[in-house]
Amino acid sequence: MLALLNDGPEGEPRDAAEFAVCEATPSLSVWPRSLDSGWQCVTTAAGACASPAGLPGFGWLPAQVPGTVASAWRAAGRLDANQPPPFAFDDHWYCRTLAGDGLQRLRLHGLATLAEVWIDERKILTSDSMFVTHDVAFELHGAATLTLCFRSLAPALAARRSRARWRPRLVTPPTLRNLRTTLLGHMQGWCPPLQAVGPWRPVELLGDAPNAFDTIDLKTQIDGNDGIVCATFTFIHPQPADTPGLLKCAEVQTSLHWSDAYTLSGMLRVPNVARWWPHTHGEPHLHAIGLELADQTFELGPVGFRTIEVERGADGEGFALRVNGTPVFCRGACWTSADLATLTGTPAQLAQAFSLARDAGMNMLRVGGTMVYESDGFYRLADKYGILIWQDFAFANFDYPSDEGFSASVAREAAQFLARTRRFASLAVLCGGSEVDQQAGMFGLPPSLREQPLFTQQLPAIVERERPDVPYVSNSPSGGVWPFSTRTGITHYYGVGAYQRPLDDVRRSQVRFAAECLAFANVPDDATLHEALGTMHTHDPRWKAAVPRDPGAGWDFDDVRDHYLRTLYGIDPARVRYEDPQRYLDLSRAVVAELMSDVFAEWRRDGSPCGGGLVWQFQDLRAGAGWGLIDALGRPKSAWQALARTLQPVQVVITDEGLNGLDLHLINETAAALPMQLELVCLRDGALVAASARRAVELAPHSTQRVAAAECLGQFFDFTCAYRFGPRAHDVTIATLRDPTSGKIRSEAFHLPERQALERHDLGLSVTPQATSDGWELVIEARRFARFVHIADAHYRARDDWFHLPPNRPITIGLVPLNENDTSAAPEGEVRAINASAPHFYR
Repeated sequence: MLALLNDGPEGEPRDAAEFAVCEATPSLSVWPRSLDSGWQCVTTAAGACASPAGLPGFGWLPAQVPGTVASAWRAAGRLDANQPPPFAFDDHWYCRTLAGDGLQRLRLHGLATLAEVWIDERKILTSDSMFVTHDVAFELHGAATLTLCFRSLAPALAARRSRARWRPRLVTPPTLRNLRTTLLGHMQGWCPPLQAVGPWRPVELLGDAPNAFDTIDLKTQIDGNDGIVCATFTFIHPQPADTPGLLKCAEVQTSLHWSDAYTLSGMLRVPNVARWWPHTHGEPHLHAIGLELADQTFELGPVGFRTIEVERGADGEGFALRVNGTPVFCRGACWTSADLATLTGTPAQLAQAFSLARDAGMNMLRVGGTMVYESDGFYRLADKYGILIWQDFAFANFDYPSDEGFSASVAREAAQFLARTRRFASLAVLCGGSEVDQQAGMFGLPPSLREQPLFTQQLPAIVERERPDVPYVSNSPSGGVWPFSTRTGITHYYGVGAYQRPLDDVRRSQVRFAAECLAFANVPDDATLHEALGTMHTHDPRWKAAVPRDPGAGWDFDDVRDHYLRTLYGIDPARVRYEDPQRYLDLSRAVVAELMSDVFAEWRRDGSPCGGGLVWQFQDLRAGAGWGLIDALGRPKSAWQALARTLQPVQVVITDEGLNGLDLHLINETAAALPMQLELVCLRDGALVAASARRAVELAPHSTQRVAAAECLGQFFDFTCAYRFGPRAHDVTIATLRDPTSGKIRSEAFHLPERQALERHDLGLSVTPQATSDGWELVIEARRFARFVHIADAHYRARDDWFHLPPNRPITIGLVPLNENDTSAAPEGEVRAINASAPHFYR
């Protein structure tokens, strides 16, 4: 509720265009007033000051609210994000002046974590959860000091509570299970130890106008072909019973009714409403909601209409989503944070992230239980960009308390979050928590001893009451005798990845839905390594500090990536690393791109049992070879580039079927039938055509189909080099889907029968920079097949990168400035390929 107003300067802006209000009395506000400026903060030793009266007169820093102690220190130039002080174990104080007269209502949307609120020397609130919103009333008569105190967690962590049945290694200290706070900053090896302390969500004074809003609650549903909007408005002050109210949407309106002097509500039916879709399957249609109240008009922002159902499959053990009755293959990544210091990020950071997700063909992001509940701005962007959100409640790994106080806090947290996000169509799955059941199962507990009523009773009951339109699952992973079994329900698939299984494990595992998968130490491009990390040497302490690792493990995720360099490419990673460091980095980027493409090709193929896969993770929390598809500076890595060519709504993918040759899988997730031309070519020595064919194909709406390469060619050809009747007849097979009218390529896939053929050749590369009205671009051509082409430029990053380039086909690549303020510099750099004997320099 009040979802339109729950963001400040660090979140999505509340600008006049989005929330236009025609007010008769401009000096009074119907909206809450954000207390975002005028704050200072200071840190003291734990327990040093019992009240604001004892605060020191020095050491204060300017502070932005919403924000954290870490963001205030960063703004002051005092923060080392990789080695910050243990913020959660000191006391921190925020102060600012208030002025007014009479009764005031303060709304605090999130205080991390053990907090007190003071007016002068009077304590008016104590909070023990960073995930709940508080309203508190107080009297003002002139000026007063509003003080927020954030106490050390140490006493609460030392307090005795119920004994845990298991103790995971993920989090330090394990007694964090007793507190309602994020695990970010407390997971050694996963992220920097930057602990969340401070008013991380907005602090507001509620409006002072006679008709000031208290809460706005909007929800939508589908009835046949019609959309239904249910709206409830509550007001701070009593309203005249004869005040007329009209609810408007899509040129339809209805009168609202008063149930009491504070509450106005009603239901509006929108005939034949245009539905909201994930962008891969249709338009994410949104409809503006307006309220007319007496002589005032309020624009309340957009809403969407959609249905979401779970499809369990013929055996009842699968998991897939149907949106508006249509099956949707969900793909994307697990979200961390746009900015670890603020826990929110700026509107620009969030918009860039959603743009990159959409451009990569992703249609789902998962906010995991180790993170935080995201802002309204995050959900507005998800609605706008057509990205489904899988939302874990903020629980992970632990055996949580079940006492009355903890349960009451959880109930408030969950109900507030669901009410706040009720208007957003993008919320698609609600999950009790991350790896809770898995942890218990791996410790050997049978189902009867690992069940937690929190996940099987309390949370599902709250979801049914507050968001019955969103499917609920108890845990991720869950399903099967082992909750982490891959062929039942929801799994976290790291067979290819941490468990170093061969690629054929992807099919053998029969994954039904991977809510996490494919964690690799993904190497950023050279520009980010130089600029943000300060080193390209993989044994530099700065490099290793940024490589993810599981606590207690004798290996890290560099070792995982090196395993696949050895097994897929047949190289000795250690030797290449010290003999040719640049080649080692390029091969590391290439092998991850290849793994991403192959795994998702398998999961998207015709006949696959998989309903979705979400890569761990979307973005890095620090500079270096982290799990992120996007680096710490917001730049895509090779893994993102590969997914962007494998996850599009209209797609061809290739699977190696051994003695059966290659299968070509043609995917059309759009609502339109698409006539296409399918082209198949096999090249020898990277340039000579060894076999080729083309045929017209019809891609039905929302369909996948399989075409055997042998059927397409019409004669025997050893596509997979499985029969070994003689020397390999070709180096690469290329399948192309082309628009038959325009000739435009809609999708292209490649198969290399021998991945270890890494011989380097003169590819005849040519690169021509050219300026356009939209900026610089490069025209690249090769006389011989170029494998994993990479563009390294001093001033730009390439929009498309780490791609295969067929011979004698020029391709134009747009360039994006590395520094958004430096758009005039001419391109200057090199084009490399992992099978090129030397880079091609250009300027």
